[in-house]
Amino acid sequence: MKRRAHKERRGRRTRSLLGCSSCLGCWERGPSPHGMVVKAFFPTCCASADSGLLVGRWVPEQSSAVVLAVVHFPFIPIQVKELLAQVHQAGRVGLAVLGTWCHRRQEAEERLGPFLEGLGAIFSHEPWLQLCRERTSGLWSCKATRQQGPTRPGVKDQVMLVFYDQRQVLLSQLHPPAALPDRQAGDATASAEGLAAVFDTVARSEALFRSDCFDEGPVRLSHWQSEGVEASILAELAKRASGPVCLLLACLLSLISAARTCRVFKLRPLSFIWSKLSVCGQLGHRLEQLALVFSTQKAESPAQLMRKANVLVSVLLDVALGLALLSWLHGKDRIGQLAEALVPVADHVAEALQHLLQWLMGAPAGLKMNRALDQVLGRFFLYHLHLWISYVHLLSPFIEHILWHVGLSACLGLTVALSTLSDIIALLTFHIYCFYVYGARLYCLKICGLSSLWRLFRGKKWNVLRQRVDSCSYDLDQLFIGTLLFTVLLFLLPTTALYYLVFTLLRLLVVAVQGLIHLLVDLVNSLPLYSLGLRLCRPYRLAAGVKFRVLEHEAGRPLRLLMQINPLPYGRVVHAYRLPSCGCHPTHSWGSLCRKLFFGELIYPWRQRGDKQD
Repeated sequence: MKRRAHKERRGRRTRSLLGCSSCLGCWERGPSPHGMVVKAFFPTCCASADSGLLVGRWVPEQSSAVVLAVVHFPFIPIQVKELLAQVHQAGRVGLAVLGTWCHRRQEAEERLGPFLEGLGAIFSHEPWLQLCRERTSGLWSCKATRQQGPTRPGVKDQVMLVFYDQRQVLLSQLHPPAALPDRQAGDATASAEGLAAVFDTVARSEALFRSDCFDEGPVRLSHWQSEGVEASILAELAKRASGPVCLLLACLLSLISAARTCRVFKLRPLSFIWSKLSVCGQLGHRLEQLALVFSTQKAESPAQLMRKANVLVSVLLDVALGLALLSWLHGKDRIGQLAEALVPVADHVAEALQHLLQWLMGAPAGLKMNRALDQVLGRFFLYHLHLWISYVHLLSPFIEHILWHVGLSACLGLTVALSTLSDIIALLTFHIYCFYVYGARLYCLKICGLSSLWRLFRGKKWNVLRQRVDSCSYDLDQLFIGTLLFTVLLFLLPTTALYYLVFTLLRLLVVAVQGLIHLLVDLVNSLPLYSLGLRLCRPYRLAAGVKFRVLEHEAGRPLRLLMQINPLPYGRVVHAYRLPSCGCHPTHSWGSLCRKLFFGELIYPWRQRGDKQD
């Protein structure tokens, strides 16, 4: 019982040391009293392979041997060397024969032991691995021998056998570790380097995996056969036709982009409309997406390939949702119903604004307003409101046709339809925007006047050249006129501020609705749907690290571990593969927004040339 408890405690210590996600950094140690620890990464698909040679790569920095395949008998040594040279030329990774593999199934195969040991003279490598597995008992034996002998008498290299799934490691993409504290930075860097060497070796040795399809090659190997090698005729035709199709579409998109940059579109009205309408910005962003997808240039890195796939899936989903919306709008004459309901809604909003203006022209909430200014502002806004009602009734016979043509924009995607909806809301609430601009300008004028006159009382003035406040002396007439103006502006400020407050709230309501639409558009444009689908269906494709599970840890037996891939969290997937959006709206902080509202500066749902982002 004591011996069993001691064994369980040793197993728990090993799991706590090797089962963490920091991978290799926790157990990468230098030479121990028992010699150097050689880590042999062995593919699980070769555990039942016939006896032969171990082909892989030796990583001296990590004292690791990454086994990629097993070469079976019979073979010619020169053909094995030619195969390794071809793989090195294709993948720029140096492969070598690392040792021998013996899978004993009969007593006669025990005679292969001396023969396998003699192969070290033909394929010289330091250290020379000797892996053996008993067919019946399932026991493993691992040795690492050197021709020069151990560095000290009685010291031998120990072998730590790590099993890994070759298919998952080949298809996965290893991501750098997240930010860690300083005390763990060194271990995380070493772990990432060790894992990167293993993953990079398997990924760049794909030519070795494709060399003996259907066992037709001169050298017979055991490894994981990558999927898609035996592609169907339709898949091959699609691959061959994708090049000309992409070239044709790329030329068409280049012509559209060239027409977009024509001098006619750079004239003042057209350029202003193109920069302010949301649908124009979304169409420009869609052209950039299509140019990226149908580009004939090959992706230089897995990140660029993942970005292309994310953009393609995002565009396809966007168009599918747009077509679904278009079919819903044209079914059961919903566009006609919407056109019939639009004019009564506009009349109802105009009537509500008219009642609001009449309430402001009286004594709103019992406040004492300046009668003359209140009547002037109220009649001015009522006149603009009547103009707007006349304009809506003038367009009422054509609204159904306008909505029908606008609904066709959903063929280009849901985001284009939403951007068009945002522009329609901006046009339908143009009178509210005018009221807001008038009230903001009057309020800002009075605030600026009061601040200037307040500096006059303190003997200060604003220096325009130096952009600062300097001291200044004023005579008696200037102080008297300044006092009169300050009194007039101060007593007229509550009336102007009330109109400004009411129309600013209405304007902020419209901007909030447009902001929600823009957030939905940005979500569709920037969400990495392909990466999220990979994380959901094949989590090993996006690797954040590995974890180790102890398979065997007994005295006199080699330590055997199973390497399993830790998938990337969903938050890191979105952060790493998030696509750029076409959002042109400013990201004001709450402090900047409150400051602009207090001083009467205009709030736009797009960026201005001189905007400062907090």
